[in-house]
Amino acid sequence: MEDLAPDILRQRLLIEGYFTIDVDEAVITRYFDEITSSLSLRVYGAPTIFAPGGEGREENQGYDAFVPLIDSGISLYVWSKPRFLSVIIFTCKSFDADAAWQFTQDFFQMTKVAEQSF
Repeated sequence: MEDLAPDILRQRLLIEGYFTIDVDEAVITRYFDEITSSLSLRVYGAPTIFAPGGEGREENQGYDAFVPLIDSGISLYVWSKPRFLSVIIFTCKSFDADAAWQFTQDFFQMTKVAEQSF
């Protein structure tokens, strides 16, 4: 992908995989608290967490969540039944992508994980 704004620092990391822990709103809040702390990313608001509550297709039930960062944000999407998640960390500040990947894998006790920086 062509870098259309090379003068603007942007780092993005996509992490996807299958998790083994039980995930609810409290767990998502704790994940955001701990990953932002471990990566020295500054939060400026509370996480927003949505659950469709039975609307839509059953296989898509889970959570959509976002935490705003001073330097951008982290989005988390959780599919509860297949126990699959997708995290996108987008910052205008450099962070350790390997540490983010390892933290996420350990936190959610993931059995199969893929990641892509871009």
